Amino acid sequence: MELVIREMDRDSLPHINQCDASFIVDSKLVLFAEDGRIRYTIVKVPRYTKQYGREEVDYNTFISSPDKVVFFADVDGEFAGQVRVMKYWNGYAYIDDVAVDSEYRRHGVGRALIERAIEWAKEKGLPGLMLETQNNNVAACKLYEQCGFELRGFDTHLYKGLNPDTDEIALYWYLIF
Repeated sequence: MELVIREMDRDSLPHINQCDASFIVDSKLVLFAEDGRIRYTIVKVPRYTKQYGREEVDYNTFISSPDKVVFFADVDGEFAGQVRVMKYWNGYAYIDDVAVDSEYRRHGVGRALIERAIEWAKEKGLPGLMLETQNNNVAACKLYEQCGFELRGFDTHLYKGLNPDTDEIALYWYLIF
């Protein structure tokens, strides 16, 4: 398997958001505080498929920008995933979106995309990276943790505007250099 990470350019714009980013939810993180740190346990939940909606983003503004970039992952010449990263208002790099096609998960694609985002943030001289995901995306949370990120915050109401009945919790992960 040949895995290549490349920066998006005008020729690769048609590949944006072309992966199946849905995932199976069968567990979630339950948060608690211990010794001044946010910790969690993982509990099973009834199984369902989660599909994120895609927001409208002008990806042309990412091409040759000094403050934001999209990296693509190709496996054996086939599009396998993407990560969108930018310099955030607070000085950190912010991973705004990472998606790996369901066919290529658990093959190192997500890790390679995250590692490239880390390199980009270091190249820019930023103090670290941050990102947000949900407590029901356990596989992503475990990946971020394996890449060195620490759970540093949460918001129990972030998604209530989209669905007042949701119990999803937004989780904020940080990697400080």
